[in-house]
Amino acid sequence: MTKMKRLPDGEFEIMKVIWRSPSPITTMQIIEKLDPRKKWKPQTVLTMLVRLTEKEFLISERVGRERNYVASISEEEYLQVETGNFMTRYYGNSVGSLIKTMYDGQDLSQEDFDELNEWLEEKRKAK
Repeated sequence: MTKMKRLPDGEFEIMKVIWRSPSPITTMQIIEKLDPRKKWKPQTVLTMLVRLTEKEFLISERVGRERNYVASISEEEYLQVETGNFMTRYYGNSVGSLIKTMYDGQDLSQEDFDELNEWLEEKRKAK
């Protein structure tokens, strides 16, 4: 995959189903696992699966009358790229700015501070 494209919400929902299911997964299994409150139409799901295959997020193989899908990128890899893009776009890659935005005006518990300090110490030692 050359440059990973950002997934629209609907495609991301489908990928979450695929990432969190045993592989390979069929079209019908995907449809069954999608949130029923959103009333997904089978044709819509099929269209999105074609797009995800074209974007190289999925590998698709026909088995009889059904298609099997396997993710070609892990959820962790995708989220890492998305988080990096978000950090660059909104915070200039400054973790400090992100944390200030998230927690300014909120009361953090001692447990929150301990968890953040532990994470910072791990990162400091890794450098």
